[in-house]
Amino acid sequence: MPSRLSRQEAREAAIKAFMSSLDRMIPEDPSKPLKGAKFVDWENQIEQMAQAVLPTVLEQRAMLEDSAELKEAGHCPHCGSNRTYLEKQTTKPEIISPPGPVVIEKQQARCHCCGGSFSPSGS
Repeated sequence: MPSRLSRQEAREAAIKAFMSSLDRMIPEDPSKPLKGAKFVDWENQIEQMAQAVLPTVLEQRAMLEDSAELKEAGHCPHCGSNRTYLEKQTTKPEIISPPGPVVIEKQQARCHCCGGSFSPSGS
C-alpha cells in the first residue's frame, strides 16, 4: 500500500507554501516595504500565513499515509462480500479542519454483490 508521494516531495510542497507566505509578509528584497504598522496588522498577517500553510501541510501528510492509495478494495462493509473493486476515478472532498479547508483525494470502491459504494481507506 504505497503513499501517493515521497517524503521529499511532501516537504518541498510544504516549504514552497511557507516560503510563498513568508515572502508576502517579509519580502526578501529590502526595497519592498513591509506591510502593516501595528502589532494587530502583524497578527493578521500571521493568521493569513497559517491559513495558507497549515492546510497544505495536512494535505501532504495525508498523501504520505500508507493507506493513501490502496491496490485492493477489501471486504464490503455493507454485506461482507470480498467481490469488490476499486473505481478508476477518485473524489476530492474538501474537509474543514481547524487550520482551514483541506482537500483529500479518496478512492471509492463498489461491491459486485450488493452494489454498495464505500471508501476502502476509511477516514
